[in-house]
Amino acid sequence: MKKTFKIAFGGIISGFALVLMLLTGIIWGGTYAFPCFAGMLLTVVVIEFSPKWAYCVYGAVSLLSLILAGDKEAVIYFILFFGFYPILKSTIERLKAKSVQYLLKYIVFNVCVISAFLVGKFILMIPDEEFTIFGFYIPWAFLLLGNIFFLFYDRCVTVFISLYIYRIRNKIFKK
Repeated sequence: MKKTFKIAFGGIISGFALVLMLLTGIIWGGTYAFPCFAGMLLTVVVIEFSPKWAYCVYGAVSLLSLILAGDKEAVIYFILFFGFYPILKSTIERLKAKSVQYLLKYIVFNVCVISAFLVGKFILMIPDEEFTIFGFYIPWAFLLLGNIFFLFYDRCVTVFISLYIYRIRNKIFKK
């Protein structure tokens, strides 16, 4: 494919992902949901072109979200995990051993989530009350729930990839 087509297609995916990131500040619950969906869109770039192109789109969406999006916590989640994980997933899943794949995926997830927590707490100055339920400070419980959610999220990304390849792709790229 021509480079101009790749750039234009990457721009369209960037635009869709950026709209999702802008919605994080408008729709309740968007802080967690929209970065997930925005990251899933990057799998289309991986499938059609390469992880290299997808990382370029990820960089553009990250930078523009940092500047334009109102919910900076959601932007941190996108930058530190949801934006690059769907791209990295393609590389991890090339390994033959499923146990090694899952081990690497969980290591990446936990490092990223802990990093996002630390960035949120110490750079964005998110108050401790955000991590408190009924007076109990429970970031470890959030991490445990996050690990359970991650299994679901990883499966959703896989289902999205299959849906794109088998149902949507032929409608976009008719030959």
